[in-house]
Amino acid sequence: MGALTFAIVTCSDTRDISQDTAGAALETLIDAEGWTCLGRTIVKDERADIAAAIVEACDDLDADVVLTCGGSGLSLRDVTPEATMDVCDRMVPGIAEGMRAHSLTITPYAMLSRAVCMQRGRHLVVNLPGSEKAARENWEGIVGVLPHAIKMTGGGGHDN
Repeated sequence: MGALTFAIVTCSDTRDISQDTAGAALETLIDAEGWTCLGRTIVKDERADIAAAIVEACDDLDADVVLTCGGSGLSLRDVTPEATMDVCDRMVPGIAEGMRAHSLTITPYAMLSRAVCMQRGRHLVVNLPGSEKAARENWEGIVGVLPHAIKMTGGGGHDN
């Protein structure tokens, strides 16, 4: 398998691309791994807009991994998990559980996350927090499993 490809979808009613520090940080972290970010966009906290951006990142950009930033908390405007479930096929609960477990070593507020991880075909969609600090921490908790996860979603086998 070659280098992984990513797309970043930031979900925010208040930020534009210049204020999206979480998305920018993730783009830098992706680059540091030698991977490629195919696109980064910001959409409003609207379920249909988020769902459409996920579909575009998977189907048009053909990103291996779509990272969403924001919209996975307890606010009534936080609808990213629901939008993700609208357009994806299968849950990958271990990744979301892993992010929360890692974050719980840093803050008890991690248990308030409603983030999900799902597959859309061979693509992996991961909900991350909208704050830069929390997005970095969640990334740190999952980055090591992403190459193997993408290998598996693409039909690859386990190495002995």
